[in-house]
Amino acid sequence: MIEKGYDMMNIKLPLAATALLLATPALAETHGMEGFSAEVQSNEDITGSVTVTEETSGVFVVTVDLEGVPEGVHGIHLHETGDCSADDYSSAGGHLADGREHGVKVEGGPHPGDLPNATVGADGVLSVTHFNTFLTTEMMADEDGTGFIVHSDPDDYESQPSGDAGSRIACAVLVEPQS
Repeated sequence: MIEKGYDMMNIKLPLAATALLLATPALAETHGMEGFSAEVQSNEDITGSVTVTEETSGVFVVTVDLEGVPEGVHGIHLHETGDCSADDYSSAGGHLADGREHGVKVEGGPHPGDLPNATVGADGVLSVTHFNTFLTTEMMADEDGTGFIVHSDPDDYESQPSGDAGSRIACAVLVEPQS
């Protein structure tokens, strides 16, 4: 359609393409801010990494990419201490709680460190991404740091204080990004 001597189709497409090109650097700058990260250690040959990143919205994104995890459902949590020195990873302490109760099925829950269970297939790959609105940078970067734990069993989302998720089979010490 031609209006007042202009071909509107020929104008709209170049304008849309120009707008997209101009917006692309801005989109890249706001996505994927630097976050806490760690390589996982395990006595059971589990390998991989975990990252916790605060996005522009203030929501934290927890990304877990592991291999060698036993098939089944596993509780995964952020723990109050960044220490994996004990053979059973008990040195990571309890869940990162910030005064809240454990589990989404209880009043006053969940802990900021509570994450949904992860289901692992026969290939041993645990790959999940979760949004977390309860975390803060101050909580993650306190003087004793933050740990990440993979448990042998699923979290029941209600038992106190830790969801009856079984033994700790992998651990990571989340390291604050360096400026």
